[in-house]
Amino acid sequence: MDIADRENSEKLAVLQSGLGYNFQDMGLLETALTHKSFINETTQKGVLNNERLEFLGDAVLGLVITDFLIHRFPEYSEGDLSKLKGFVVSRSSLFELATELDLGKYLKLGRGELNTGGRHKRSILADSFEAVIAGIYLDGGFKAAYDFIIRQMGEKILGLAQNTYIPDYKTILQEHTQMMFGCVPKYEIVSEKGEDHDPEFEVCILIKDNRCGCGRGKSKREAEQDAAHNALINLNIGGINSQETNPSADNLIT
Repeated sequence: MDIADRENSEKLAVLQSGLGYNFQDMGLLETALTHKSFINETTQKGVLNNERLEFLGDAVLGLVITDFLIHRFPEYSEGDLSKLKGFVVSRSSLFELATELDLGKYLKLGRGELNTGGRHKRSILADSFEAVIAGIYLDGGFKAAYDFIIRQMGEKILGLAQNTYIPDYKTILQEHTQMMFGCVPKYEIVSEKGEDHDPEFEVCILIKDNRCGCGRGKSKREAEQDAAHNALINLNIGGINSQETNPSADNLIT
């Protein structure tokens, strides 16, 4: 091994330490870090760029995040899950993660990209992060890729949820009903339908014995969130409004 190869090996060892994953096939990591601009200028034979890995990594990332969200947040609706997933897998989010890993330092870029700040470009770093995901997937399998993604993104996902990126309608409703009416909402299960593997719950909310909103969901928590959301719309409180004219709180609660 010559000096250049040794330096490159040591450099990639540092990166793997940051990734928390050691590649069996170092060629996959090398490819994940190779931008198409490098291929256009190199005289080396058999060198591949990371575009195909980026394509695969995007699919693996989407599946992992979807699986994590479905199991971690059973009370969230499909719309809420889509919003949260969209934010997590956005180019801005992936760019931030790549920056935290200092991924730009390890990229193989052509002179043109190097001269125009390619190591810090949002699109290049985001794409390279997805390529690394694919490399880990091909090298170590789905579990290795899953563990890497959640290790990198799990805290961000939970932080977004805790900071009410997805509104907690039950909490919002309770805070406002206590303030406005001096009571807390009561949740009543109206019906439970479907098979054991595919249930559907209907829940209605009572405030001072007045039914103020109903909701449905695949779990009791999801149905309660939906009901609370609808109650907020009906009462026109908490900054939650529908496009239609809503009855006022005074008309619903007496």
